[in-house]
Amino acid sequence: MRTDGPPDPGPRAAGPGAPVVKRYRALMGPIAVVTLFVVAMIWSPFEPHPLPADPSGSPGGEISWADSDWTVFEESVRSAVAVGADTLPMGDLMVHIGMGLVGTPYVPGTLEVEGPERLVIDFGGLDCVTFVENVYAIATAVKAGVADRLAERGVVEGEYERMLRALRYRGNVIDGYPSRLHYFSEWLLDAETKQLVDDVTEELGGIVDDEPIDFMSTHPDAYRQLSDPDNLAVIRRVEELLSARGRRYIPENRIAEVAARIEPGDIIAATSTVSGLDVAHTGLAIRVDGELRLLHAPLVGDSVQVSERPLADRILAIEGQDGIMVARPLEPRAAPSRIVGGAR
Repeated sequence: MRTDGPPDPGPRAAGPGAPVVKRYRALMGPIAVVTLFVVAMIWSPFEPHPLPADPSGSPGGEISWADSDWTVFEESVRSAVAVGADTLPMGDLMVHIGMGLVGTPYVPGTLEVEGPERLVIDFGGLDCVTFVENVYAIATAVKAGVADRLAERGVVEGEYERMLRALRYRGNVIDGYPSRLHYFSEWLLDAETKQLVDDVTEELGGIVDDEPIDFMSTHPDAYRQLSDPDNLAVIRRVEELLSARGRRYIPENRIAEVAARIEPGDIIAATSTVSGLDVAHTGLAIRVDGELRLLHAPLVGDSVQVSERPLADRILAIEGQDGIMVARPLEPRAAPSRIVGGAR
């Protein structure tokens, strides 16, 4: 799930009996409910945080972002080009961009703004999913040669918004709260359909997880927008489709075996032990002194950072996570405006 779900939980002691199947989920249900309500209060849209840009009503070519957001974007682009990272494979470029965002505050709930659903641009605070989305979108812009067109700020903003919309919304269209890709397994499926990523979980030995997805519809009180019965009905239908399709994951005690085949910049989705929830956390694969680690925006740590532990050890040490899904970012085939289409 996206930023609406429970936070990345604390560590647990790793042991030789790490589960291959999701045996903890039924036991985690009551804990999840309590956690969700606490998190919902913390992540209330009424919590003060920098006002994100609302580009949805801006005509093409006009500047709509906050200057602070543009500065982060521009610096990310210029930094990548300055060191030749724009010539690297997409995954390596994403690692470079992600490392440039290390230290950015962890801010949950930035997409949960009042009023109708709209595209939010906010580089001032990131959560685990908006970090992945923005790194991917910046990398795509760099690959499209945006560094040569930064003087056309309004046009560049529009191109970036189209890419971000393609990553965040089903069918590239903002059509109310349910059109956002809330469950990260659907985020991956949608991105693969758009030829933005390649889900390599199966080729890495991933096994089938056919447990139903229904967390949002079974906890509607935790989501302000689900007080609308129409929104709830759409979410329930999405859950039914995802549940019928199933998905694959690499169990936590097999991650070390396949770590050498996971590439820098691969999108990592840590699967959840909570009943009805697909994904608990997301980030990017990164190698530090040969070890596979996670570049991510965790709740614990308060900012974008590289994990202290290897990825396999980290997943084993967290009670609420039991494996990973892995998606490899694909090289862009065209400029962002041609990839995703649509007007700004």
